Amino acid sequence: MKTFYKSLAKINKVILPSFTKQRLDLAKAKKWQMALFGYRIWVTKRALDD
Repeated sequence: MKTFYKSLAKINKVILPSFTKQRLDLAKAKKWQMALFGYRIWVTKRALDD
């Protein structure tokens, strides 16, 4: 299952926008941006867990 999340994280890195590179202020982010940010964190955490 870990390989699934690793490959999903790589796909997300290519397809989805990086809000940290855009210097997005999370306090001013829209709901869809917060949802996308949370999703990316969730996938990354699953890919890194042992």
